Amino acid sequence: MSISAADVKKLRDMTNAPMMDCKAALTAANGDMEKAVDELRKKIKGLTAKFGAREMAEGRIATFVDPAAKVAAILEMRCESPPVAKAERFVALANEVAKQVAQKDPGNVEALLAQPSIVEPARTVQDRVHDVFSLIRENMKPHRFTRVAGLAGDYVHHDGSVGVLLLVEGTQADPQMLRDICMHITARNPVAATKDDVPPALLAKETEIAREQIKADPKNANKPANILDKIIEGKIKTWLADNVLLEQPFVKDDSKTVGQLLASANLKLVKFVRYKVGEIS
Repeated sequence: MSISAADVKKLRDMTNAPMMDCKAALTAANGDMEKAVDELRKKIKGLTAKFGAREMAEGRIATFVDPAAKVAAILEMRCESPPVAKAERFVALANEVAKQVAQKDPGNVEALLAQPSIVEPARTVQDRVHDVFSLIRENMKPHRFTRVAGLAGDYVHHDGSVGVLLLVEGTQADPQMLRDICMHITARNPVAATKDDVPPALLAKETEIAREQIKADPKNANKPANILDKIIEGKIKTWLADNVLLEQPFVKDDSKTVGQLLASANLKLVKFVRYKVGEIS
């Protein structure tokens, strides 16, 4: 049967699929619009399976915070190439999926993809991913996520390469202050939130490094053991100030530490999550 240009345009408006794909789907469906939509979705699922083996080393970080519901999420969405990571539709998809995680609390990536979409409940999150894939024709998938409940702040670097989610305890929190601390975490990349959170093996390694540095300095050759221990203690204290969030001088005002900033606002740090695209999780 003859397929009109108007019908092809209508199907394209409904699905965002390429014009030639829309025409082929309508032809296969004998002009039935709903069947044509199904044809397009079958084709896209076949293509995603074909593309599935491609490496996804690029992507972007997305966050979502709902102050009213006191839920938040951070998500790493992976794709194949840097241009796609910056594409408007991919960015919108990553933000949408981060919101999905915050609001629907999936247990893992597979459960997330199977959930009804918050944007289009008759379809799944996987269907929404397929929609963007149909336009971009590049493999893409949520890679990992973390959801928190409580007072939260967030920050994503302008290029989407790194982002932070921060959770605190308290009666209320200034969103801008939380955002500033998230920016601090993005820049300083602390290894732990508090001194107690530093892995013992890492602390032991840094202590041994400090000990070897002291031995290598001729000025310390004749110093008594208790003095050497104090020097090591000072070096570890400096290391903690460089690497532990609450001990770090705040980047926007180094006269106070991040811990002092939170304490002045009657807030207690619970945790932070820092994602960088492509890192091993």
